Amino acid sequence: MAAASWYHRDISRVVAEELLARAGRDGSFLVRDSESVAGAYALCLLFQRHVHTYRILPNDEGLLSVQTIQGIQAQCFHTLPDLICAYQHPNNGLVTPLLYPVHRAQRAPDEDSDGEDGRGGGHTASTVPATVGTWPSAPMACQTHIPQQLHQRLQEQIHSSPASDFMGFMAEYLNHHVQLDPEALRLGHPQLRHLSTALATACRPLHSEIDFTLAGLETLARVFDPPVSPHSSAREQGLLTSDPDLELLLHKISTVNHLLSSLENKVLKSLQETVSRHNLALPSVVTGPPPSAKPLAVQSFEVKAGKSQRVVLLVDVELGTVAITKRGSGSPEEVIPQDKILQLIKYQSVQNKVRLVWARESQKSLGRDFIFPSARKREAFCQLLQLMKIQHSNLDEPELISVYIGTWNMGSTPPPRSLASWLTSRGLGRTQDETTACIPHDIYVIGTQENSLGDREWVEFLRASLKTLMAIDYRVVALQCLWSIKIVVLVKPEHERRISHVHTSSVKTGIANTLGNKGAVGVSFLFNGTSFGFINCHLTSGSEKTHRRNQNYSDILHSLVLGDKRLGGFDLTLRFTHLFWFGDLNYRLDMGMEDILAHVTKKEFQALLAVDQLNLEREKNKVFLQFSEGNISFPPTYRYERGSRDTYVWQKFKPTGVRINVPSWCDRILWKSHPETHLVCNTYGCTDDIVTSDHSPVFATFEVGVTSQFVPKEAPGSGPEALACIEWESIEVILKTTSRSKCYIEFHSYCLEEMQRSGENTFQNCDIPGFLKLGWSTKHLPVLNPILPDLEYLGDQHLLLSIKGVESCESYGECCIALRSMIGSTAQQFETFLFHRGEETGSMRGWMRVRVPTERCSTRERLYGIRPGSAPPRVAALGDAEPSPALLGRSRPRSLPDATGYTNPAYFIFEGVP
Repeated sequence: MAAASWYHRDISRVVAEELLARAGRDGSFLVRDSESVAGAYALCLLFQRHVHTYRILPNDEGLLSVQTIQGIQAQCFHTLPDLICAYQHPNNGLVTPLLYPVHRAQRAPDEDSDGEDGRGGGHTASTVPATVGTWPSAPMACQTHIPQQLHQRLQEQIHSSPASDFMGFMAEYLNHHVQLDPEALRLGHPQLRHLSTALATACRPLHSEIDFTLAGLETLARVFDPPVSPHSSAREQGLLTSDPDLELLLHKISTVNHLLSSLENKVLKSLQETVSRHNLALPSVVTGPPPSAKPLAVQSFEVKAGKSQRVVLLVDVELGTVAITKRGSGSPEEVIPQDKILQLIKYQSVQNKVRLVWARESQKSLGRDFIFPSARKREAFCQLLQLMKIQHSNLDEPELISVYIGTWNMGSTPPPRSLASWLTSRGLGRTQDETTACIPHDIYVIGTQENSLGDREWVEFLRASLKTLMAIDYRVVALQCLWSIKIVVLVKPEHERRISHVHTSSVKTGIANTLGNKGAVGVSFLFNGTSFGFINCHLTSGSEKTHRRNQNYSDILHSLVLGDKRLGGFDLTLRFTHLFWFGDLNYRLDMGMEDILAHVTKKEFQALLAVDQLNLEREKNKVFLQFSEGNISFPPTYRYERGSRDTYVWQKFKPTGVRINVPSWCDRILWKSHPETHLVCNTYGCTDDIVTSDHSPVFATFEVGVTSQFVPKEAPGSGPEALACIEWESIEVILKTTSRSKCYIEFHSYCLEEMQRSGENTFQNCDIPGFLKLGWSTKHLPVLNPILPDLEYLGDQHLLLSIKGVESCESYGECCIALRSMIGSTAQQFETFLFHRGEETGSMRGWMRVRVPTERCSTRERLYGIRPGSAPPRVAALGDAEPSPALLGRSRPRSLPDATGYTNPAYFIFEGVP
């Protein structure tokens, strides 16, 4: 059933308010998906120039009701249209009846204007919630030429089947070709010709996977059976070609089946002959004597293991062991030496839970979960294990690591034999010096688009290339693919144990957001205590499609599921210490072809960057807010003549005519980091010798500061427990909204045992149209007590704040505050912008201080210092005398622009506020 026109699906609160503002009449309304409760809706209603938002919640029986003012009996409805009809009448608890529906804009079918991928076409209808129904007065949706029942089954499969990419091809078949096959049969054609074509196209990626597997199986078969396999002739007849013929594919599968079924017998027969001929036997494994027992001087932790079992963890730092003992038992169940401990993983969702992973001689590694009485106890246990590892190991935890980012649109052609220039950052732009080019990086993140290789084949090709260049066998952290968009994360073997909480995700932004020819893939993980996010995307092509690319960016931000689940309500760009976003962004140059070529010839790149669509959209705050990009000193990376880097080919001949693709910096690498963290971009350039695609590969390398498990000077539990505290004097917020809702603030941080919440705002002003000013006094703001009170620990921590409406519980904006510069003997001012779903939604400022116990103020020298321009922390000991805040000068922080630099004049109301 078609969706009612007033139902706008998952648009943001900001967009909803803009649509209602354009409508301008009291009683104008629309419905969107709730951002705070899955499966719920938000009813947005305009009255006296303000937008009022009501939550529509389902009960246990699936009936819908509106949360309205107290004293009004809640009514329940089976469908949204029934609910909306009922609230057209007055005295139902809303500020005004629902009078004028704001209709959803109809988006034109998406097209790949350049035809770069060759996989798209047609339009697939978007699905809507079954409870939405049809607005009584709305015209009926146009009937599709597909039978209704078949079309509904298709939509269900696209969203429920794990093979949704495959179903995308079937969507195109059902939308455009399903009626042609019966006609062909009627005319005497022996097969479903169009279905065969669609299946062959959908199965094309399977060829390279089978070729890769088949080559390895045949090689192994020859080892144990020297005569050539009877099926090898098939390979000589073209198995390594990407012929989509279904018979060839079936022949390949049959060959793989034959080799797999016969290989075991061949290996067994060969081994039997070898053993009987040479009388061979496997040598026995010699094990060393068990370590001599020492008196245990331990710290004990009573924890829960599993659902109900109680055990005691005994940590002996001097001996270097962790013993697991059942409560009430005299002897330990298992003793784990420190060198067998592989990982210590702190759960993000449960602050007092940890997973200990260790190696066993008799079997694979074992991992067990333990639940401590509190987050502080868990932290003490982790500190002891880190201290134990430091004392018994020569390996120090790194403070700086190097990260390599590479992006390349491969143009659906195989790569050259060597990727040396790309992986060693050599070519054009800011490149690696030849003397340091072969110094291996700690982490390699490779993003590709239009990559026709099989997933495993591509990963092994990258690993082999790095092993040839660096003599290191890099380990795979993650691989995520969406059709031909791939991201691979590789790490040095010694860092493998430092990686945890790996998450992957993908988002389709192709035709009707159901096809994966365009979209994004992402990976996130923790490196010790530092969170990383990596996003590789391929956005809509075409010089005129800037707005569509911006929408792609917004869709990816909203739909990509990465990082800590507890931070799901925060803007994706705030969930990580460091977030890298790269790929074929497809933004073009707004300049004539002849002028572009003239500037490129003279290497006048600044003139071209001034008309670069991505730079222009960033200046308008449309995309990539607060992101950074290295200086571009290399020529546009698209669109080259394949086989050469001397000529740009800007004409593309299509059935609809000639399309002009001007040279552009389509391939980009950007990043965003938490404030007062360490990240330096050392290289940013492109290769000049890889010519198989019409894009040049792009690279960037970074020096990144990371944190590890903090170990205090004094061992945990050696003295009385002192507490640090985070105190607030006041907070002022300005929101871009037409709402008048009361709000509260949520405080999130890994240094807190749990999320904290403020009271409702004590001050509110909406005198300036389109803006809401809120204020909180110190009495309504919580005092926060971090898990650890040490200055060095707190200097690495950040707070995430979210402003939420009391009625809707939806976020109006989020921000990140570094604690480092807030550590001081007096309250310090902070000021920052608020973001939500990739948009700037307001600003926040206030006064706070972080107080540290005097005995916990020691620090150590680091390999990297505080960012240039920021002052060192001012130590605030508990009990220190402090001057009155009224006597302090309240100057604007250097980290923010002057008031005249704000893009919105309404921000001037910050100035002059005492």
